[in-house]
Amino acid sequence: MVRLTDCNNVDDLRQLAKQRLPGPIFHYIDGAADDEVTYRRNSAAFDDCDLVPNVLAGVDAIDMSVTVMGQKLDMPVFCSPTALQRLFHHDGERAVARAAEKFGTLFGVSSLSTVSLAEIGALTNSPKLFQFYFHKDRGLNDAMVERAKAAKFDAMALTVDTITGGNRERDLHTGFTSPPRLTLKSLMSFAAHPRWAFNYFTHEAFELAELKDHVQEGSNVAVSVGDYFSTMLDQSMNWDDAAELCTKWGGPFCLKGIMSVEDAKRAVDIGASAIMISNHGGRQLDGSRAPFDQVAEIADAVDGRIEIILDGGIRRGTHVLKALAAGATACSGGRMYLYALAAAGQPGVERALGNMRSEIERDMKLLGVRNVEEINRDMLRYR
Repeated sequence: MVRLTDCNNVDDLRQLAKQRLPGPIFHYIDGAADDEVTYRRNSAAFDDCDLVPNVLAGVDAIDMSVTVMGQKLDMPVFCSPTALQRLFHHDGERAVARAAEKFGTLFGVSSLSTVSLAEIGALTNSPKLFQFYFHKDRGLNDAMVERAKAAKFDAMALTVDTITGGNRERDLHTGFTSPPRLTLKSLMSFAAHPRWAFNYFTHEAFELAELKDHVQEGSNVAVSVGDYFSTMLDQSMNWDDAAELCTKWGGPFCLKGIMSVEDAKRAVDIGASAIMISNHGGRQLDGSRAPFDQVAEIADAVDGRIEIILDGGIRRGTHVLKALAAGATACSGGRMYLYALAAAGQPGVERALGNMRSEIERDMKLLGVRNVEEINRDMLRYR
């Protein structure tokens, strides 16, 4: 049996999460679209690039802080917004918010969150990003904007790569839905994980906190995430809608799911503060490029006019440094802390962020840099 104290990296935390979660819920976190080629490529892409260190650089003091969308972060990686967190651990977003605050980094909260924006806003004073799904219900869209403002969220990210649901075949095989359907198969899986089942059934009822008053799907009506995207989100969303939302929000605004140079330039044109180069963790279009593969050419094309966040595939501190060297402002990830949340709640997320911070600090010293500004393209060689 793996214990939290034995977890020194993301793979260790993944194994502990697999022990503690019912199969359908673990595979929801772990799975991706179609043959999961892009999912695997997201991390493997870093292997095609080498770091070239300098020495004798006087690296006794390391400053890994960065500024993202006007917020100073103590480390150049943050918790990307992810849905359904109270399925993985009964504390859900509360645990992640507290851990992110402890490490001085940003916490992204999904439209499909299971704790309200108001509660999260009151819970911590650290930087918070609200991730926005553009629904067909324009009243719901307006309400989410106003609630994020009222909760004093610092930035908004519009997800632009979920115009329809990806083909998440693991979810089809396991029958995963939100909330979980109570079938003979699922009940057997719950019974095999009694700690998870006890916590799920004895804490407050599962719900999508920001959506429950507008739609029943996901809270009271079981639905797969892919079907939710395909039926509830507005497939007519376009650049005019994104520009209008940017203006309506009126603060730091990010587009999550940008992969092409052309779209990065359009993001600059509509006044976005940042883009997240992301393929939704390989959960949408299988066969698409890895985010890391796109960073350098997008960075060259936008020439500093917009911040670049690499989202996806981050497993090691060296991955973060390679992304920064290629031109990213910072990095974010979901599975890297979701496994940890499932494994042990807040202590698990703290373990994941602590491991990452230690790796980044050590790797910066070995690379021969004292701060993030010293990391540059000259330190990369592509195979």
